[in-house]
Amino acid sequence: MPYKKFLEEYSLYRKFKVTQLPPRTDVLPVVQINMECPKCSSNQTFVMTNKYWENCEYSNYPVEGLVFRMVYLCVHCQEFERVFYIKVADDKQWLMKVGQFPSWEIKGDVNIEKLLGEHSGYYRKGLVCESQGYGIGAFGYYRRIVEEIIDGLLDEIAELLTDSELLEYQDALAKTKETIVTQEKIDLVKDLLPPILRPEGMNPLSALHSALSEGLHAESDEECLEYAETCREILIFLVNQVAASKAASKGFTDSMRKLLDKKSKKKS
Repeated sequence: MPYKKFLEEYSLYRKFKVTQLPPRTDVLPVVQINMECPKCSSNQTFVMTNKYWENCEYSNYPVEGLVFRMVYLCVHCQEFERVFYIKVADDKQWLMKVGQFPSWEIKGDVNIEKLLGEHSGYYRKGLVCESQGYGIGAFGYYRRIVEEIIDGLLDEIAELLTDSELLEYQDALAKTKETIVTQEKIDLVKDLLPPILRPEGMNPLSALHSALSEGLHAESDEECLEYAETCREILIFLVNQVAASKAASKGFTDSMRKLLDKKSKKKS
Protein backbone atom coordinates (compact mmCIF):
# COMPACT_ATOMS: atom_id res chain seq x y z
CA MET A 1 0.00 0.00 0.00
CA PRO A 2 -0.39 2.24 -1.86
CA TYR A 3 -0.40 -0.49 -4.42
CA LYS A 4 1.71 -0.47 -7.56
CA LYS A 5 -1.18 -1.56 -9.82
CA PHE A 6 -3.41 1.13 -8.34
CA LEU A 7 -0.91 3.93 -8.99
CA GLU A 8 0.09 2.76 -12.45
CA GLU A 9 -3.23 1.70 -13.92
CA TYR A 10 -6.23 3.12 -12.09
CA SER A 11 -8.00 6.20 -13.41
CA LEU A 12 -9.32 9.06 -11.27
CA TYR A 13 -12.26 8.41 -8.94
CA ARG A 14 -12.16 4.64 -9.39
CA LYS A 15 -12.24 2.82 -6.07
CA PHE A 16 -9.44 0.37 -5.34
CA LYS A 17 -10.52 -2.06 -2.65
CA VAL A 18 -7.99 -2.77 0.10
CA THR A 19 -7.72 -4.89 3.21
CA GLN A 20 -5.60 -4.39 6.33
CA LEU A 21 -4.62 -0.83 5.53
CA PRO A 22 -2.00 0.46 8.01
CA PRO A 23 -3.61 2.80 10.56
CA ARG A 24 -1.11 5.69 10.49
CA THR A 25 0.85 7.67 7.92
CA ASP A 26 4.21 6.81 9.48
CA VAL A 27 3.72 3.08 8.82
CA LEU A 28 2.42 3.31 5.26
CA PRO A 29 4.91 1.44 3.05
CA VAL A 30 6.51 3.04 0.01
CA VAL A 31 6.45 1.29 -3.38
CA GLN A 32 8.33 1.91 -6.60
CA ILE A 33 6.33 2.25 -9.81
CA ASN A 34 7.18 1.79 -13.46
CA MET A 35 5.65 4.33 -15.83
CA GLU A 36 6.52 6.32 -18.91
CA CYS A 37 8.97 9.18 -18.54
CA PRO A 38 8.45 11.71 -21.37
CA LYS A 39 11.91 13.14 -20.80
CA CYS A 40 13.56 9.72 -21.17
CA SER A 41 11.08 8.68 -23.90
CA SER A 42 10.72 5.26 -22.28
CA ASN A 43 9.27 3.42 -19.31
CA GLN A 44 11.32 4.05 -16.20
CA THR A 45 11.32 3.30 -12.49
CA PHE A 46 9.95 6.06 -10.27
CA VAL A 47 10.57 6.42 -6.53
CA MET A 48 8.58 8.37 -3.97
CA THR A 49 10.41 11.46 -2.72
CA ASN A 50 8.03 13.04 -0.19
CA LYS A 51 6.42 11.89 3.06
CA TYR A 52 2.80 10.83 3.52
CA TRP A 53 2.44 13.12 6.51
CA GLU A 54 3.95 16.24 4.91
CA ASN A 55 0.73 18.24 5.32
CA CYS A 56 -0.41 16.61 8.56
CA GLU A 57 0.00 17.93 12.09
CA TYR A 58 2.27 15.05 13.05
CA SER A 59 3.99 12.08 11.39
CA ASN A 60 1.80 9.30 12.81
CA TYR A 61 -1.46 10.80 11.60
CA PRO A 62 -4.53 8.48 11.28
CA VAL A 63 -5.23 7.55 7.65
CA GLU A 64 -9.04 7.32 7.90
CA GLY A 65 -10.57 9.79 5.44
CA LEU A 66 -7.19 11.34 4.69
CA VAL A 67 -6.15 12.87 1.37
CA PHE A 68 -2.40 12.77 0.88
CA ARG A 69 0.10 13.59 -1.85
CA MET A 70 2.65 11.25 -3.41
CA VAL A 71 5.50 12.69 -5.48
CA TYR A 72 7.44 10.26 -7.69
CA LEU A 73 10.75 11.02 -9.40
CA CYS A 74 12.23 9.21 -12.41
CA VAL A 75 15.41 7.49 -11.23
CA HIS A 76 16.98 7.69 -14.68
CA CYS A 77 16.80 11.38 -15.54
CA GLN A 78 16.29 12.58 -11.96
CA GLU A 79 14.10 15.37 -13.32
CA PHE A 80 10.64 14.23 -14.39
CA GLU A 81 8.05 13.89 -11.63
CA ARG A 82 4.65 12.26 -11.35
CA VAL A 83 2.27 13.46 -8.64
CA PHE A 84 -0.74 11.64 -7.17
CA TYR A 85 -3.38 12.78 -4.69
CA ILE A 86 -4.93 9.83 -2.88
CA LYS A 87 -8.14 9.68 -0.84
CA VAL A 88 -8.56 7.00 1.85
CA ALA A 89 -12.10 5.88 2.69
CA ASP A 90 -13.39 6.67 6.16
CA ASP A 91 -13.62 2.92 6.84
CA LYS A 92 -10.24 2.24 5.14
CA GLN A 93 -11.90 -0.17 2.70
CA TRP A 94 -10.77 1.59 -0.47
CA LEU A 95 -8.36 4.07 -2.01
CA MET A 96 -9.15 6.53 -4.78
CA LYS A 97 -7.08 8.84 -6.93
CA VAL A 98 -8.57 12.33 -6.70
CA GLY A 99 -5.77 14.03 -8.61
CA GLN A 100 -2.87 13.10 -10.86
CA PHE A 101 -0.21 14.91 -12.88
CA PRO A 102 0.44 14.32 -15.69
CA SER A 103 -3.18 13.35 -16.23
CA TRP A 104 -4.11 9.70 -16.59
CA GLU A 105 -3.80 8.71 -20.25
CA ILE A 106 -6.08 6.41 -22.20
CA LYS A 107 -3.70 4.19 -24.11
CA GLY A 108 -4.78 1.14 -26.03
CA ASP A 109 -2.54 -1.66 -27.19
CA VAL A 110 -1.60 -0.80 -30.78
CA ASN A 111 -1.08 -4.44 -31.72
CA ILE A 112 -4.44 -5.42 -30.28
CA GLU A 113 -6.21 -2.66 -32.18
CA LYS A 114 -4.56 -3.88 -35.37
CA LEU A 115 -5.59 -7.48 -34.69
CA LEU A 116 -9.15 -6.47 -33.78
CA GLY A 117 -9.48 -4.56 -37.05
CA GLU A 118 -12.99 -3.19 -37.52
CA HIS A 119 -13.78 -3.94 -33.87
CA SER A 120 -10.99 -1.74 -32.50
CA GLY A 121 -13.43 1.17 -32.12
CA TYR A 122 -15.32 -0.74 -29.43
CA TYR A 123 -12.01 -1.47 -27.71
CA ARG A 124 -11.12 2.23 -27.54
CA LYS A 125 -14.61 3.18 -26.35
CA GLY A 126 -14.36 0.52 -23.66
CA LEU A 127 -11.08 2.03 -22.46
CA VAL A 128 -12.66 5.48 -22.32
CA CYS A 129 -15.54 4.13 -20.22
CA GLU A 130 -13.08 2.40 -17.89
CA SER A 131 -11.12 5.62 -17.47
CA GLN A 132 -14.26 7.42 -16.30
CA GLY A 133 -15.42 4.60 -14.04
CA TYR A 134 -18.36 3.70 -16.30
CA GLY A 135 -18.21 -0.04 -15.74
CA ILE A 136 -21.57 -0.84 -17.32
CA GLY A 137 -20.54 0.94 -20.52
CA ALA A 138 -17.07 -0.65 -20.60
CA PHE A 139 -18.50 -4.12 -20.04
CA GLY A 140 -21.01 -3.55 -22.83
CA TYR A 141 -18.32 -2.62 -25.34
CA TYR A 142 -16.02 -5.54 -24.47
CA ARG A 143 -18.95 -7.93 -24.52
CA ARG A 144 -19.84 -6.63 -27.98
CA ILE A 145 -16.32 -7.40 -29.20
CA VAL A 146 -16.50 -10.93 -27.83
CA GLU A 147 -19.87 -11.52 -29.48
CA GLU A 148 -18.61 -10.32 -32.86
CA ILE A 149 -15.24 -12.08 -32.97
CA ILE A 150 -16.01 -15.30 -31.08
CA ASP A 151 -16.73 -17.42 -34.18
CA GLY A 152 -13.54 -16.35 -35.93
CA LEU A 153 -11.49 -16.73 -32.75
CA LEU A 154 -12.73 -20.27 -32.13
CA ASP A 155 -12.00 -21.17 -35.76
CA GLU A 156 -8.43 -19.89 -35.38
CA ILE A 157 -7.92 -21.88 -32.17
CA ALA A 158 -8.65 -25.02 -34.19
CA GLU A 159 -5.51 -24.31 -36.22
CA LEU A 160 -3.41 -24.75 -33.08
CA LEU A 161 -4.60 -28.32 -32.44
CA THR A 162 -3.53 -31.62 -33.96
CA ASP A 163 -4.71 -35.22 -34.31
CA SER A 164 -7.28 -36.49 -31.79
CA GLU A 165 -7.48 -33.13 -30.01
CA LEU A 166 -8.42 -31.48 -33.28
CA LEU A 167 -11.13 -34.03 -34.05
CA GLU A 168 -12.77 -33.55 -30.66
CA TYR A 169 -12.51 -29.78 -30.98
CA GLN A 170 -13.98 -29.79 -34.49
CA ASP A 171 -17.00 -31.74 -33.25
CA ALA A 172 -17.59 -29.14 -30.55
CA LEU A 173 -16.85 -26.32 -32.99
CA ALA A 174 -19.56 -27.58 -35.34
CA LYS A 175 -22.05 -27.38 -32.48
CA THR A 176 -21.11 -23.75 -31.80
CA LYS A 177 -22.47 -22.87 -35.22
CA GLU A 178 -25.91 -24.01 -34.09
CA THR A 179 -26.29 -21.31 -31.43
CA ILE A 180 -26.06 -17.54 -31.44
CA VAL A 181 -25.50 -17.26 -27.69
CA THR A 182 -21.87 -16.41 -26.98
CA GLN A 183 -21.76 -18.09 -23.57
CA GLU A 184 -23.10 -21.32 -25.09
CA LYS A 185 -20.43 -21.25 -27.80
CA ILE A 186 -17.68 -20.80 -25.22
CA ASP A 187 -19.14 -23.48 -22.96
CA LEU A 188 -18.93 -26.03 -25.77
CA VAL A 189 -15.19 -25.62 -26.38
CA LYS A 190 -13.70 -24.08 -23.23
CA ASP A 191 -12.35 -27.41 -21.91
CA LEU A 192 -10.66 -28.30 -25.21
CA LEU A 193 -8.09 -25.52 -25.40
CA PRO A 194 -4.49 -26.39 -26.33
CA PRO A 195 -1.85 -26.04 -23.56
CA ILE A 196 -0.40 -22.91 -25.16
CA LEU A 197 -3.65 -21.10 -24.34
CA ARG A 198 -3.69 -22.32 -20.73
CA PRO A 199 -1.01 -20.35 -18.86
CA GLU A 200 -0.14 -22.18 -15.63
CA GLY A 201 -3.15 -24.43 -16.18
CA MET A 202 -5.63 -21.55 -16.10
CA ASN A 203 -8.42 -21.56 -18.67
CA PRO A 204 -9.07 -18.11 -20.20
CA LEU A 205 -12.25 -19.21 -21.96
CA SER A 206 -13.73 -20.47 -18.69
CA ALA A 207 -12.87 -17.17 -17.03
CA LEU A 208 -14.35 -15.26 -19.97
CA HIS A 209 -17.51 -17.37 -19.82
CA SER A 210 -17.85 -16.61 -16.11
CA ALA A 211 -17.21 -12.87 -16.53
CA LEU A 212 -19.72 -12.56 -19.36
CA SER A 213 -22.39 -14.42 -17.41
CA GLU A 214 -21.91 -12.67 -14.07
CA GLY A 215 -21.34 -9.24 -15.58
CA LEU A 216 -24.86 -9.27 -17.02
CA HIS A 217 -26.27 -9.37 -13.49
CA ALA A 218 -23.97 -6.74 -11.98
CA GLU A 219 -26.01 -3.81 -10.75
CA SER A 220 -23.43 -1.03 -10.43
CA ASP A 221 -20.63 0.56 -12.44
CA GLU A 222 -18.21 -0.51 -9.74
CA GLU A 223 -19.18 -4.18 -10.04
CA CYS A 224 -19.15 -4.06 -13.83
CA LEU A 225 -15.69 -2.49 -13.90
CA GLU A 226 -14.19 -5.66 -12.47
CA TYR A 227 -15.89 -7.85 -15.07
CA ALA A 228 -15.02 -5.39 -17.84
CA GLU A 229 -11.34 -5.46 -16.87
CA THR A 230 -11.39 -9.27 -16.81
CA CYS A 231 -12.98 -9.42 -20.27
CA ARG A 232 -10.45 -6.95 -21.67
CA GLU A 233 -7.43 -8.77 -20.26
CA ILE A 234 -8.64 -12.17 -21.49
CA LEU A 235 -9.42 -10.76 -24.92
CA ILE A 236 -5.94 -9.27 -25.19
CA PHE A 237 -4.33 -12.54 -24.10
CA LEU A 238 -6.33 -14.75 -26.46
CA VAL A 239 -6.04 -12.51 -29.51
CA ASN A 240 -2.31 -11.97 -28.96
CA GLN A 241 -1.54 -15.60 -28.17
CA VAL A 242 -3.50 -17.04 -31.09
CA ALA A 243 -1.88 -14.58 -33.50
CA ALA A 244 1.62 -15.25 -32.12
CA SER A 245 1.14 -19.03 -32.25
CA LYS A 246 -0.08 -18.90 -35.83
CA ALA A 247 2.85 -16.68 -36.83
CA ALA A 248 5.34 -19.03 -35.15
CA SER A 249 3.75 -22.04 -36.83
CA LYS A 250 3.88 -20.34 -40.22
CA GLY A 251 7.51 -19.37 -39.68
CA PHE A 252 8.42 -22.95 -38.81
CA THR A 253 6.50 -24.35 -41.78
CA ASP A 254 8.12 -21.89 -44.19
CA SER A 255 11.59 -22.75 -42.86
CA MET A 256 10.98 -26.48 -43.20
CA ARG A 257 9.63 -26.02 -46.71
CA LYS A 258 12.75 -24.10 -47.74
CA LEU A 259 14.95 -26.81 -46.25
CA LEU A 260 13.09 -29.57 -48.08
CA ASP A 261 13.25 -27.60 -51.33
CA LYS A 262 17.03 -27.30 -50.99
CA LYS A 263 17.36 -31.04 -50.39
CA SER A 264 15.23 -31.90 -53.39
CA LYS A 265 17.27 -29.59 -55.62
CA LYS A 266 20.51 -31.24 -54.51
CA LYS A 267 19.15 -34.69 -55.35
CA SER A 268 18.09 -33.56 -58.79
